[in-house]
Parts: sequence; C-alpha cells; structure tokens
Amino acid sequence: DASDLRDLPAFDPRRVDYGALIEWKRPLLDKAAAAFLARAKPGRRAAFEAFRRTEGSWLGDYALFMALKADFDARARKAGVTGARWNNYWPAALALREPGALAKEARSRADEVARLEVLQFLFAEEWAALRAEAGRLGIRIVGDLPIFVAEDSCDVWTRRELFRLDKSGRPLEVAGVPPDYFSEDGQLWGNPLYDWRAHEAEGFAWWRSRLGAALARYDVVRVDHFRGFAACWSVPSGEKTARRGAWKDAPGQALLAALAADHGQPGAGAGGLPVVAEDLGFITPEVGKLRDDYGLPGMRVLQFAFDAAESGTAFDPANGFLPHNYVQNCVVYTGTHDNDTLAGWIAGASEAERSYLDAYLGSPKEAGPWALVREAWKSVAAWAIAPMQDILGLGSEARMNTPSTLGGNWSWRMAPGSFSPEVQARLKALSRLYGR
Repeated sequence: DASDLRDLPAFDPRRVDYGALIEWKRPLLDKAAAAFLARAKPGRRAAFEAFRRTEGSWLGDYALFMALKADFDARARKAGVTGARWNNYWPAALALREPGALAKEARSRADEVARLEVLQFLFAEEWAALRAEAGRLGIRIVGDLPIFVAEDSCDVWTRRELFRLDKSGRPLEVAGVPPDYFSEDGQLWGNPLYDWRAHEAEGFAWWRSRLGAALARYDVVRVDHFRGFAACWSVPSGEKTARRGAWKDAPGQALLAALAADHGQPGAGAGGLPVVAEDLGFITPEVGKLRDDYGLPGMRVLQFAFDAAESGTAFDPANGFLPHNYVQNCVVYTGTHDNDTLAGWIAGASEAERSYLDAYLGSPKEAGPWALVREAWKSVAAWAIAPMQDILGLGSEARMNTPSTLGGNWSWRMAPGSFSPEVQARLKALSRLYGR
C-alpha cells in the first residue's frame, strides 16, 4: 500500500545504484507477492494458475533453483566462501537433482517458490502490456540472446546432459575467444560449452524453446557471438587465459534449419528468422555463409570504420564498416554498448583518425556525433540504430559499458527532460529525410 513507498530513497536520476535499488525493492516485491498469494481475487488467482500451467516447463525449476541459490549463497558468504555455485557448494543430492531430495526441498520451500513464481507472473503481465503499447505505436523491440548461458544457472542445473560437464556437473571445457589484435591472452568467458551431439539427438528442442521464449518477449532477437553457431573457441577447464584453446565445430546449418522451421516469419529474411546476427570479431567464410544462407542481417559499427585500434585497419577504403561498403541486409550502429560514446570517442581520437573522419565526411558544418548519426541514417543498411547517448551528444561520462572491467557499468540513465523538443525535431527531420 501507499505507506510502503513513503521512504523512497533519493536515487540519482542519472545513474542506477543497483545495490541500493535492490536492497530497497526486494522486500517490497516479496511483500507484494505474499499479498497476492494471500488476497488475490478469484479472477487474478485463475490467471496466475493459467500462467503456471503455460510456463510449467521451466517455471517450477527456476523458482526452486533461485530459492536454493539464495539460501546457499547466503551460507557461503557467512562461511567466507567465494565462488560458490550449485556444482561446487550444494549437497550432491541437490546438485545432481535426486528426485527425493528435490521433492523434499520443494515441500519445505513451497511458500518461497510460490512467491518467486508470482513475481514472474507479474513481470510477464507488465511486459506484455508494455509490448502491446509499443506495438500500437509502431515500435518494435529488439532483444538480446547471448549464445552461451552461465554455469551457475537453472539452464545448466536442469539439463546437464546438454553441456560438456563431468559427472559432478563441472565444465570440462569453457567458452572464450582466442588471442587477437585486442588481447594477447584472448578472452576467457568461462561459460560451459554445449554438447552439440546431445542437442542434435533431441532435435534442438532446448534451443527451439529458448528462441521461442525470446520471441514471446521481443519482435526481433540479436544473437550475440553468432560465429559460435559455426565453431566455438574451446578452452580446457582450469586454464587462466584463453591461449590454450581450439576451435570446435558447431552444427549451425542444422540448428538454424530447426529454428527456422519453428519460428520462421514472412518477410524476415531467406530463412524467415527474425534474428540479427552479431557477426563482429573473427569472421570466417563459413560464418558469413551461415548468416547469408538464412538471410540474416549482420552488424556494421560505424565507429569501427574510423577507429584504427578497433578496426585494425590503416584507414582502408575497403573496410567493411565504412558506409559505402554496406549491403542493404545489415544493421548499422553508430556504436554498441561496448563502445565509448561518439562524443567521447571523437574527443580521444588521434590526429590521424580525426583527419580521416573529416575527409570522409567532407568536413560538414554539422560537426561531432550528429555527423556520424547522419552517415548511419543515410546508408543503405536496412536498419540504423544509435545509442541514446549519441543522439544526446553525451561524452565518455555517459558510456554504457567498458569491457573487461567491473563496477560502474550499465548504470547510465537518461535524465528526465534530456530528449528535448529540439533534439526530437532534429531526429525527426533526419529520419524523414532518409526514409527512416
């Protein structure tokens, strides 16, 4: 009720403080879920039970996993244990999902499990309302689907047979990318790799369900690290860097055929999949063929066209990130969540980079970020996307994420009033001019 919201903390309108926000919000969510279970009217209760039935393939397992995880994570912190996960800290009977042990925990934690299920139900309702309103306004929502999942997740706990794990559930090999221009040690992500033969044996049912769940929330899905559908960089478990890895083939053609059969849509490309392929990084001809065989748009990052350190080029006119080299079936981004903002990048650009940028743009009167937004908007790319920070012309203080760093990331918020009538008019004029 209203009294619960009386002591709202003075949150920063420009930055998200996740720790403080979760500490304030979690008790309120728990109270709301408990109140729903105690006092929901018959119609609301019926809607919740229908949601439970519809989402039964994952909901109960997820709620029990999260209840167990919260308990054992708290125990680990109290004992001074770091790195506690289901496969190295939980009792073996729970980690390996012995039916008797699971049933006992489900009974003893029934109230907590139900509250977690209610929160999923309420979120699903609110998201559906948001998406419906977006659709009414002609707005499509692009979601993100990381190719891998976390080791300490319900996905791995419930379907161990679909991942490359030992008998105790610990990864035999993990994902990453090899040493390259950006990192002499490569990147060690640590996600367990898929047992692709097991996925093929069940007709890719897990993947078909996963994409289906994403498309129930979004209109289009960007698949992160698309090249992993052709081959994954496999690093033996226990390695400290990604140096000692090897490429291992993945059944991308068979997987995409199964996904297209389930989720193909008219007008969404040759394979009919409403998917954008994140095809950045080390892309082989096999990866390009896999993308093109299913008509999936790839990504072009405009900032990479002029950033010598990022693109690895000496301002080569054949650089695929330069707008004159785009194909229509692609999505151009002025920058991604991992880039600095355009204003921040321009401020830190070398003299040679700025000289090349000016020459390419023809030294326009419209200097700074908007000149590059214009390049994206007027390109032949099917879609053009700019982070809001670039539309607002903000500097590095508004950067969304700095890869390989901890703390302070993903905290930028657009302050009320930032998207002023003047900025709106400018964006509207540019979009009309280029048919966006």
